[in-house]
Amino acid sequence: MSWIPGNDPCAGDDPCPEAVERVIVPRTADIGGFEVRRVLPFRERRMVGPFIFWDEMGPGEFLTGDGIDVLPHPHIGLATVTFLERGSLEHRDSLGSATTIEPGDVNLMTAGAGIVHSERTGAEVRARPSSLAGIQCWLALPRDVENSSPTFERVAKERLPTIDDGGLHARVILGEVFGARSPVTTHSPTVYADVRMDAGASWEVPKEIEERAFYILEGELSVDGLDVPAHRLLVLKPGFAATVRARSACRWMLLGGDAMDGPRHIWWNFVASSKDAIEAAKERWRAGEFPMVPGDDGERTPLPA
Repeated sequence: MSWIPGNDPCAGDDPCPEAVERVIVPRTADIGGFEVRRVLPFRERRMVGPFIFWDEMGPGEFLTGDGIDVLPHPHIGLATVTFLERGSLEHRDSLGSATTIEPGDVNLMTAGAGIVHSERTGAEVRARPSSLAGIQCWLALPRDVENSSPTFERVAKERLPTIDDGGLHARVILGEVFGARSPVTTHSPTVYADVRMDAGASWEVPKEIEERAFYILEGELSVDGLDVPAHRLLVLKPGFAATVRARSACRWMLLGGDAMDGPRHIWWNFVASSKDAIEAAKERWRAGEFPMVPGDDGERTPLPA
């Protein structure tokens, strides 16, 4: 999705439990009737593990004939993860990948040295009213693979491990947690899971995961006694144990992993360990040197001024 302009929110002044680093309130924008909540990057917390960009999209409602049209645009130095809750998107990229992103499936596009893709509402979906909701995030790539060849990987939801442990019900999207491992490729130690908890259920957060955060989608979660409402990202301090408890039936996303191997620069759709790489990517896009998307090469997103 396009970058949302606006000021970063400031953390509140209420005291937090020892294990809690901060609670982030997302920036929210309405783009043509489609609401997007942006959590990362945040001014004082640029990343959580490899997660450098994290959006909650929608829910958006579209009339017949309407939908999403994200024109072909480039990426470098990152992997995108699209995880839909409802609706669908048609994905095309410069590798020739053409697939329909469906709810629950994981779509991992590793940009490496450079890839171009588009995301659109399909023609069949536009023939009737539709809705769209989900999560789109970017993972920064380690230095040794940030210039690798691009790839695209789709893993059906049936292949993702699920856990039912008392009042906790989870699906592991990336990495290993809750005693299960996702088959989706990761380039650095990463944890990403979709979790539902019954009211009153609790979970001891493993402190072995170096960087950890929770984004509450529905209901209210308590972390060591701190109550966190929906549409907030709570970031834990590394090395601290913590207990999460559902104050009501709730749903949240666990995200994190090992700290990245150095800072990352982010500009528009580009992520890199050096500013020179981003400047070079700008010139490549301006000069038309990125490969185009087969079947969707009529228009492209211009480089921002």
